[in-house]
Amino acid sequence: MRPLMFLASVALALSTALAHAQGSVTVTGTGEASAAPDMATISLGVTTEAAEAAAAMAANSEAMARVIERLASAGIEDRDMQTSTLSLSPRWTQPGPEREREITGFVASNSLTVRVRDLPALGGILDAALADGANTLGGLTFGLADDAALREAARRAAVADAVETAAVLADAAGVTLGAVQEVTQVGDQGGPRPMARMDMAMAESVPVAAGEATVTAEVRMIFAIGD
Repeated sequence: MRPLMFLASVALALSTALAHAQGSVTVTGTGEASAAPDMATISLGVTTEAAEAAAAMAANSEAMARVIERLASAGIEDRDMQTSTLSLSPRWTQPGPEREREITGFVASNSLTVRVRDLPALGGILDAALADGANTLGGLTFGLADDAALREAARRAAVADAVETAAVLADAAGVTLGAVQEVTQVGDQGGPRPMARMDMAMAESVPVAAGEATVTAEVRMIFAIGD
């Protein structure tokens, strides 16, 4: 009897699962929220060359020290400056096709990641850093110091989109949409949009355009089909 009862239980579970799968609507919703950014992240650096390795590194360190000092005087806090890369490499040349390559100098590079929380001062800060020795600019992105509210808005928009889609599908199928059975967050990411244009100057020196900081969210929802 026990094997028969076990088989009956398995059959009942399978039939219930099948009915559940057949009696549901599964949809995916996406949402997006945008806001004006309130901070920028810059990657800038100093590259120097010299005949000797020590000389190249010494010149590089001196130039970067001036850049850091200027950034600090512009209001950038220590917590908002971080060394991202530091390298020293030989410079190779090949005098002729029949001669081997030889080292003719050294190149030292130091990159700094800087967070700027005062956006109106961004152009002036860039100008000052370049004037004081920074000769490489690796990138500039915009974002939010706290994007929690923006993420919540994107998630709410994703759920609303999923509910609207499910309602349309149920109506088209001629059935009644029932209660929510499952909600799963599929994706949730944020990131600054690229600068849309370069015609809006935030300072009189380097013109930059902040654009928007955008967060997207995606949810998967399962609805029961009502009676």
